[in-house]
Amino acid sequence: MAFLDKHAILEKSPTLLLVSSLLVVSIGGIVEIAPLFWLENTIEEVEGVRPYSPLELTGRDIYVREGCYLCHSQMIRPMRDEVERYGHYSLAAESMYDHPFQWGSKRTGPDVARVGGRYSDAWHVEHLKDPQSVVPESIMPKYEFLAETRIEPTQIKALLNTHRLVGVPYDDDMLDNAVADFYAQANPDSDYDDMLERYPGAAVANFDGQKDLTEMDALVAYLQVLGTMVDFSTFTPEASR
Repeated sequence: MAFLDKHAILEKSPTLLLVSSLLVVSIGGIVEIAPLFWLENTIEEVEGVRPYSPLELTGRDIYVREGCYLCHSQMIRPMRDEVERYGHYSLAAESMYDHPFQWGSKRTGPDVARVGGRYSDAWHVEHLKDPQSVVPESIMPKYEFLAETRIEPTQIKALLNTHRLVGVPYDDDMLDNAVADFYAQANPDSDYDDMLERYPGAAVANFDGQKDLTEMDALVAYLQVLGTMVDFSTFTPEASR
């Protein structure tokens, strides 16, 4: 009771309460931030993680534009129930080229951090067009208009260059071939070997089955790469230093 009586002094003095709050926040901030200056790195580099291809990056922008992150997280926590349902827990390195990251804070729908390769392109297209046709209990809205919206890579080189400015390692070769790589990934009949050399493991397909390149192609290309860059059958986390 005596302690509570002393605490009343803070509650009755706005100035003292403000100073005390700033002091507590400052100490907490120092405790959390200071150790980072003694770490060799805050993100463990993992083999296989690469920048998004031009088509994947375009699809990611569509994913953000449509607010998909509001219902689908991309963060698998290291807890047994999550790992058994979704796969290996998420690594910081998997989001190192995301600006901004798409971890999310809500799961109205399932986590999509490992959705790449789990379903066919046709499944994704049908799910986006009419979610209830494949998941009857889904409350997800229809995105059929994506398959009707053509896209052109008019600004794709500038988009890659913008990401390079914030640290994504797109080199000059990637920028020079951005338009060609954009088209090659959505055309399995094209000469896409050079594209795959720049972006290993990228899915190559006419994703929505249409002649024209659409926003649906870009979004499915992005979904199909999520969680596929790291080979978890050989991955061994390094001990923190």
